[in-house]
Amino acid sequence: MKSSKTLLTVIIPVLNEEKTIDTILDRVLAVNIEKEIIVVDDGSTDSTPYKLKARESDTIRILTHPENLGKGSAIHTALAEVKGRYVIIQDGDLEYDPNDYIRLMDVMLAKSARAVFGSRILGKQPMSYLRYWLGGRGITWFTNLLFATKITDEPTCYKMIETDLLRSLNLECPGFEFCPEVTGKILKQGIPIFEIPINYNPRSLEEGKKIRWVDGFIALWTLVKIRVWGRSYLTKHH
Repeated sequence: MKSSKTLLTVIIPVLNEEKTIDTILDRVLAVNIEKEIIVVDDGSTDSTPYKLKARESDTIRILTHPENLGKGSAIHTALAEVKGRYVIIQDGDLEYDPNDYIRLMDVMLAKSARAVFGSRILGKQPMSYLRYWLGGRGITWFTNLLFATKITDEPTCYKMIETDLLRSLNLECPGFEFCPEVTGKILKQGIPIFEIPINYNPRSLEEGKKIRWVDGFIALWTLVKIRVWGRSYLTKHH
């Protein structure tokens, strides 16, 4: 499936982000880049659905899961509707700065790249909880070991990817392991991943941080399966 003339699609999977959803939408809208925004409400039980309904427009499209299916599943739902030449994932909190889209896109176009990641490590940004920082560094090290690459921040949310490439990956993972699945499948094909430093403002568990320690082990196993078998699941789902 070919993309249309829109330059960038911003996919925002959200779950119970009533405190931040309006602010992040305002920040994304303010970025001076040709774009569409697809928000997938992944079964929110707070006021997020009502806030999203009020924001729907020609630029902001709202898709809904009646129950929580996971971040990866939300992205799969949005990907079927994407019109942009490139895609970037934006979390519904305020950890990442949408102003970085422009610099990511500059590299994408200047290098004729198919994937550009925003690195929190290169940016020397504030560290989240030590266990998350160590976990992220460990997953990145393991990724480099498996795929003989030298990226600095595998778990970054800011992965700007050519839409046709993203669709070609046959994505399967329903949860947070979407990130290592995408990275592993791109590297498995020998496609280079470019990186630039980005801004990062980590939030606390009290503020709604959702990723768990067990997600790190799932990420590692996902990378192994892709490296060894070329798939994130061992049985076919398509």
